Amino acid sequence: MTLKTIVATGRMDSGMAVQVQCGNHTLVMDQPKNAAGKDLGPTPLEAILAAVAGCFGTIGRFIAHQQKFELRGMQFELEADYDPDGLLGRNPDVRPGFQQLRVAVTIDADLSTAQKQAFLELIEQRCPLADNLLHGTQLVSRLA
Repeated sequence: MTLKTIVATGRMDSGMAVQVQCGNHTLVMDQPKNAAGKDLGPTPLEAILAAVAGCFGTIGRFIAHQQKFELRGMQFELEADYDPDGLLGRNPDVRPGFQQLRVAVTIDADLSTAQKQAFLELIEQRCPLADNLLHGTQLVSRLA
């Protein structure tokens, strides 16, 4: 199959806000007021959690359709731990990224607990965001 490329463009707004055009949508990310932002949107790290929930839900719908069972809904609780000393440059020995990301999923479907667990594992296997987080996608930055 041919690779598909998606594109987003972004720019800094005033203060700490960053506005990103994603297809027909605009996403504004900012920092809380206590971190020099205006709290106009989620932080980039919160946006990752939201994106994981969105990916799990989308892939869950795809799989339920393919496996021909009714998925009435899913609920997600996401938590991630990071050390601010890494991203603030206070300690070069500390990773700036998440140390762990935890996703608790409630699945509303007529499936046994074992079937729900297998379904969740399949979602994780097929979620592109989970794949990117787990397998170190190559990042290429350049001056434009």
